[in-house]
Amino acid sequence: MNKVGLLTIGQSPRSDITPTFKEIFDNDIEIVERGALDSLNEAQLLTVIARKEKNICVSRLRDGRSITMCRRKLLPLLQNELSKLQREVDMVIVLCTEDLPTLTCEKPIFYPNRIVTQVISAMSDQPKIGIIIPLEEQRRSVLKKWEGVSEDITVTVASPYDYGNFEEAARYLKDYRVDIIILDCMGYNEEHRQFVRKESGILTILPRTLVARIVLEYL
Repeated sequence: MNKVGLLTIGQSPRSDITPTFKEIFDNDIEIVERGALDSLNEAQLLTVIARKEKNICVSRLRDGRSITMCRRKLLPLLQNELSKLQREVDMVIVLCTEDLPTLTCEKPIFYPNRIVTQVISAMSDQPKIGIIIPLEEQRRSVLKKWEGVSEDITVTVASPYDYGNFEEAARYLKDYRVDIIILDCMGYNEEHRQFVRKESGILTILPRTLVARIVLEYL
């Protein structure tokens, strides 16, 4: 039986994401979950929360709360859990669309940000891209990530964790007449994708399902 590790930057289990992978994967594929914050108690969680940092990430705790973290403090925790997880699985999927280039893994590791940007590059030459992100503070890093794919990028905000205004985001991108919309966070689900697609009338990409289907080709 193949074992796939799902590594979240928050806490595991990710009851909001893992069912998507189970639905797409074959029944003989076992999923093992780990999270960067799994070993932290409530007091320790406070030490990783982003205050005034520019480089931040957002994820979900196992009780459903969202958490915004300082990227610098997060990476060592993520690496620690990855080092343990790699001993249990055949490959690892990082449940984050941020660019995390400093991670070290002895097993094949899949980064959603690389998968999604490469797929969009293959679909069209310099498309007009619309991107929905969870936090305004992520705008700069997202623009940098996508600048090699398109020179025409429009970003708006609607969080998958805190009841973001997806109707407003979809109409904003529709007004800009983008060619394609990317929900740039693994926290977005199929319901978000369908709603944005319906409101905007524009092809909308959901990273979690795209990543799951591509990884399946390797199993």
